[in-house]
Amino acid sequence: MQATATSNETSGGSATETPSLTSGESTAGDGLVEVATGFQRFLEGLVASEGRLVASLVLAGALVVGIFVLPAVAGRVRSLLAETGQTDRAVRGVERASRYVPTSFAELLLRTAQLTVLVAVVTAFLVVWGVVDLSTTADDLRNAVGPNLYDAVKTVLIVAVAFVASDQLQRFIAKVARQVDGMTEHQEEILLRVGQVTIFVTLGATILAVWEVNVGGLLVGAGFLGIVVGFAARQTLGSLIAGFVLMFSRPFTIGDWVEIGDNQGVVTDITIFNTRLENFDGEFVVIPNDQVSDRSITNRSRKGLLRLRTDVGVDYEADVETARAVALDAMEDVDAVVTSPQPQVVPKAFGDSAILLELRYWIDHPSPPRKWRAVSAVVTAVKAAFDEEGITIPYPQRTVSGRDATAAAEDANGSLADGEADGDGIDASVGSVDDHPVREPDD
Repeated sequence: MQATATSNETSGGSATETPSLTSGESTAGDGLVEVATGFQRFLEGLVASEGRLVASLVLAGALVVGIFVLPAVAGRVRSLLAETGQTDRAVRGVERASRYVPTSFAELLLRTAQLTVLVAVVTAFLVVWGVVDLSTTADDLRNAVGPNLYDAVKTVLIVAVAFVASDQLQRFIAKVARQVDGMTEHQEEILLRVGQVTIFVTLGATILAVWEVNVGGLLVGAGFLGIVVGFAARQTLGSLIAGFVLMFSRPFTIGDWVEIGDNQGVVTDITIFNTRLENFDGEFVVIPNDQVSDRSITNRSRKGLLRLRTDVGVDYEADVETARAVALDAMEDVDAVVTSPQPQVVPKAFGDSAILLELRYWIDHPSPPRKWRAVSAVVTAVKAAFDEEGITIPYPQRTVSGRDATAAAEDANGSLADGEADGDGIDASVGSVDDHPVREPDD
């Protein structure tokens, strides 16, 4: 049936007509008014004017109980049920509901109870002190909310669905992360946050559509704002986009030993905007993600194995094959060197003072400390093995040759005699030139 218009008597005797309501909305509104009126009469009959202070203290105590005591009681009840073996029967319904409503259902019930206590206590406090007339307030609320009650219910349902979808997304990402190798907790968190932003942006747009809000102006303003922000923070946005690219390409993870451009170290953190390294001196290097994506990246931990190379020289008089065998046996006895792939010794080049051998060996779980421990152990082992076999590792040297002093003097005298003979011939030839007359120039 059609709801009757509600009028309030004012000082001038005028009446204000309210919007017409449907039968369902009118019934719900009348019920709300009746409940509010009954609650107010109960409080007025319970509390006299001189007892308002005591009533306020009681209400404050009820509020404390609802906020602090109720969660402790709920946890204690669950513990007692678990100790007595009644958990399955007592909480079966709650656990079954939690399968369909991923948000912790017990937590949802607890928060709902706390919110109910909070609203009831605050309302009672205002009524006790005469701040509000509950029946009048309920009647005004009915008149204001009545025409939009259906939209309000839809809004509440949409918000609930959004929170359920967010929790379901979190469970789905966690399940995928357990099944996929190489996905880190940081990547899980980024995926979750991106998904939640998408869900709640969709939630906001849906609520605006339910309430028939024109978002055209908002979209235009957001477009201009996006252009301004894009120009002002293009480097930050570039790092943000590069962060997402790194997240999906995954060239390295936290704990990897990498070299990014001129920086080398162990990855300690990867964020949306930058990557943090700890170098071998204990310094932390922060590199923006846009620079990370623009530089060459060398990941020494990705394979789980790393080959190291060390050069050693042997004397030219030493047997190269014997030196190779001795060095190979020495490397195989080093604990830090893995046996598969096998170490190798390769003659590399003819040096100024030695034949250079290149020692090639592998380490597992590569890291800077493991690398230097392996290099130190190999150098020590090969040096000890060469000393035991009498193989010399030469240092840079030069050979200086000389002749006997007497022979050198005789050679010098012979050179002088040859020079004198050559000089006589030259003088004779010069003298023959002097025998020719020289023509004087004519005056």
